[in-house]
Amino acid sequence: MLPKADGRKPNPLKAFAGLALIVLGAAALIWPEFSYTKDTHDAKLGPLEFTVKEKDSFHIPAWVACAALAAGTVLVWRRKD
Repeated sequence: MLPKADGRKPNPLKAFAGLALIVLGAAALIWPEFSYTKDTHDAKLGPLEFTVKEKDSFHIPAWVACAALAAGTVLVWRRKD
């Protein structure tokens, strides 16, 4: 990495975190809700086994996605330590 004008090196962790926030924020705006399946209520009755699968969903508010985009942009654009 090239040093800055004052001799300090830029922090690559900030740039990586900023890019990750931008990607996650954009994904949250595109897909604001995702669903998943979880196994619950396992039961065994002799040789029989029972499993109940529950489908659940999670909603990400638009303001959270916009905040992630803004924070990521600030971290990437302002490369000050």
